Amino acid sequence: MLNADELERYARHIVLREVGGPGQAALQGAKVLVIGAGGLGAPALMYLAAAGIGTLGVVDDDTVSLSNLQRQVIHATPDIGALKTDSAAAKIHALNPHVRFVGHAVRFNAANAMALLSGYDLVLDGSDNFTTRYLLSDACYLAKKTLISAALGTFDASLTTIRAHETNAAGALNPTYRCLFPEAPPPGTVPSCQEAGVMGALAGMVGSMMALEAIREIVGFGEGLVGRLLMIDARNMRFETLRYGRDPANPLNGDAPSIRDLSAYL
Repeated sequence: MLNADELERYARHIVLREVGGPGQAALQGAKVLVIGAGGLGAPALMYLAAAGIGTLGVVDDDTVSLSNLQRQVIHATPDIGALKTDSAAAKIHALNPHVRFVGHAVRFNAANAMALLSGYDLVLDGSDNFTTRYLLSDACYLAKKTLISAALGTFDASLTTIRAHETNAAGALNPTYRCLFPEAPPPGTVPSCQEAGVMGALAGMVGSMMALEAIREIVGFGEGLVGRLLMIDARNMRFETLRYGRDPANPLNGDAPSIRDLSAYL
């Protein structure tokens, strides 16, 4: 139930026909986990908090550094040296005290993945490495959690939603992350953000789009990104959408699945 303060706070949502009171109540009841309070996770966390997500968690064991501040807008100069989870907690509480924030100051790994996911309905991947990305996508499938996955390049980015544990309107299984990207690129072939750089405003844009996709998933309006990969070219400001389907050979929900737990990551 929304109190008087919340009714005023979320008034611009509530007047939207696609959201209304029931949609805002759904946001209030949602539990969302964000992996990483960095370039993607920072803006996603801010907009999810502003939207009134009831429980908002973040997994990040890093501390704030000066070079983070070019894009990680949830942190500020006085936060340098602080745990990112603590910095994020302070900003989210200041923005919206109605949100229950949970900071997990640990590195997401195979040993804690299932326990971390168990307390949430929806997961956002703001990680910055392929190992975590594949681990998280596998774990979300096994835990039957919806995953919103984004990736950043220097001037390019992509975004998709994965519900591989569910079927589509035709009764066919939805695609997995591995249907889109069967294998991670060889180590050293894709430069890190530190090596190649990244446009800060692009991280803000994509992180905000992750939050919007999460809100759409929770409230239930529009066509989601399940089976669709949104590709962004920020250098030329172009957007394209690629459709992709389930690969029968994928090891998660394929015809002969081989991944049944996370033991390969241990």
